Amino acid sequence: MTAGSIPQDSVYRLSRHGDVDVEPGVVDFAVNVRGEAPEFVRAAIVDACAHLASYPSAAHADTAIAAICALHQRDPSEVMLLAGAADGFEMLPRLGSRHAALVQPSFTEPEIALRAAGIPITQVELPPPWRIDPDDIADRVPDDADLVVVGNPTNPTSVLHSRAALDAMRRPGRILVVDEAFADLTVDAVTGEREPESLASMRADDVVVIRSVTKTFGLAGLRAGYLLASPEVVERLNRGRRPWPLSTPALAALAECVGPAGQRFCDDAAHAVAAERDFMLERLALAGIRVCTPPTAPFILIEMPNGIAVKNALRAAGFGVRSCANFVGLDGDRLRLAVRDNATVTAMIDALARARKDVDDDA
Repeated sequence: MTAGSIPQDSVYRLSRHGDVDVEPGVVDFAVNVRGEAPEFVRAAIVDACAHLASYPSAAHADTAIAAICALHQRDPSEVMLLAGAADGFEMLPRLGSRHAALVQPSFTEPEIALRAAGIPITQVELPPPWRIDPDDIADRVPDDADLVVVGNPTNPTSVLHSRAALDAMRRPGRILVVDEAFADLTVDAVTGEREPESLASMRADDVVVIRSVTKTFGLAGLRAGYLLASPEVVERLNRGRRPWPLSTPALAALAECVGPAGQRFCDDAAHAVAAERDFMLERLALAGIRVCTPPTAPFILIEMPNGIAVKNALRAAGFGVRSCANFVGLDGDRLRLAVRDNATVTAMIDALARARKDVDDDA
């Protein structure tokens, strides 16, 4: 099927995301957002709504930036506020890249933004289990690639790459962009340290880190995140940017999420995700469903023959899951499942097993 012939609602369309698989009455395993926003964030949003008649102020932005700086030991000149991580990907063409390399499979929005700007792209497809080998990756990335984009942990594989693996892709004249949208829920299995491979606090001229608070804090509808880079890179990205890129409620929410209360919430959420993910892995194994690679993020990649048909049957049963048909290096025989609470997971996997059997019987 050629790109031009792909229907707009097709699972193969590059811009298709999991939200289209969720509707009222469907239990959501397709979108990696953790429930509703916590009360302290909701309270900050409500308070900010008292200022909706005014434009977002510099004071509101400065408060959010100060909280980000305190969390990551950065200078305000190294911070750029974003209306969600996708906002940061949309601005990557401003870096003036002549050749971008995308470590795949990974989130599709960077490719969409770079292609729209006419920037040549090389797909650096990792073989299963999709982990970067520090001794091999330098040979996979073209020497003349002056921009490299990688997810860590990667969506949809749930693989967390080591700092050594990321460092192996750096070289003079190249900018490394790391998508850390799910990093705040990663935990070292041995030490219990949160965000063990994050580069957010590393100050380097050639590294850009893009972060989101919408996933962990249930704020996908608000759009809030931030970018960390050298002052020179931040200045380049800011040139020509529209005024007031974040609303006053988004600024208030962002400050709370990266502040002390938000980080305590993340600590609890990260360990809850780890426990729920372990239960989910056990249930998948009991159902005879193969997990493609050990997961580290709040989602799991599974192998599912006739996956698109199974996904459709599962949706008819009231559960929405994400097909991986439109990820480079994957196909329709793999599905991404968001991590949920134990009771909801049990119901979904029972339905998944029935859907798989029904599809196999009809094949």
